[in-house]
Formats: sequence, structure tokens, C-alpha cells
Amino acid sequence: MLPAMIKGRWLAAVFAVVVPAEAALAAACRGVEFADSVEVDGRALALNGLGLRLATLLGVKVYVAALYVTEPSRDARRVLEAGAPKRLTLHFLRDVDADDLNASWDEGFARNASDRLPALRAEVARLKSWMSDVRAGQRLVLTQRADGAIEVEVAGKLAGTLDAEGLAAALFSLWLGPRPPNPELKAGLLGGGCE
Repeated sequence: MLPAMIKGRWLAAVFAVVVPAEAALAAACRGVEFADSVEVDGRALALNGLGLRLATLLGVKVYVAALYVTEPSRDARRVLEAGAPKRLTLHFLRDVDADDLNASWDEGFARNASDRLPALRAEVARLKSWMSDVRAGQRLVLTQRADGAIEVEVAGKLAGTLDAEGLAAALFSLWLGPRPPNPELKAGLLGGGCE
């Protein structure tokens, strides 16, 4: 019989060979897997956290969100104020039509960035014009580039780029601001559990 220490090392070595490092480092919530890092403009962004978007009083599960940042943090203000690249990926668990997505944009900006909204109204209108119906399993990806512009991808297709001063902080505040869609979502994105 192998001593416990040797047996543990042997099992760890076998596990490392059988399970690729990428899979071992990936994170998952509700059966949806996300890479532990992504690259934006030549910079590696680490997975900061995963959160679950719940809607209605019945807690309907809408999407799992993943937040990637250059320097992981549990401080929402620090993440929002960082001018460095970041990415938010929303993986939809159910079908959502474009009208509902646009209603969510309106509500989110009103709740978390109303003071900045007049200056951003044209860019928010452009963002809303790019929305289409999304199906379960599709993703909406918002990437803040190194120059501060926001690249928007809807269901695997690049929709366009938004480039208004202050838009990045206002946009990410929809999830990380004082009134997120649901508190569990914000907590998860900031490194808490994905409930």
C-alpha cells in the first residue's frame, strides 16, 4: 500500500495528464463554462467572477454573466474606474427578444447612470439599434478596448463599436452600480458565488 503522501502525488499527476489545464482552470455556473482568461488588445484579462441574472419575483434565470478584468477586484468602484480593458459576457439561458433587451437597457441606465444619460443618449440609441432576438445558448459580449471604446457582439456577430467619453463606466455600472438587476448578479461578478 502506498503511503498517503505518495498516493496523493500520484493521483495529482494522473489528474493533470487526464484533465487539460484549460478545463481545470475554467469556471462554470448553471452548466455554462467560461475560460479563466481572455485577451483584449494584447492584454490578458482574468475572470473576476460569474453572476446569475434573475428576473421577476419568481426568480426566472435569464443569463449567466462573466466579468473579465486586468486586475481582479471585489471593489465595484475600482473596477468601474479602471481605464484598462474589461469584458462582460452574458450567456443566455433562455430566449429573450430585442424589445425586452432594449427595455433592460433603458431601465439599467435609468437606475445606475441617469445623471450621465443626457450626454450618452445618442450612443445608447445606437446600442439599442444593434439588439436582435437572442436564443438560449447565445451570448452578448461587451468589451472595453484599451482606447476606452466599447465593442458590442450580439449572438456571435460584431454589431459595432461605441466611443463616447464616459460610456464605459456608465455601461458597466448597469451591473456593478448601486442598483444592479439583482444583487446576486453583482456579488457574483465581484468574486462571490454564482447563485
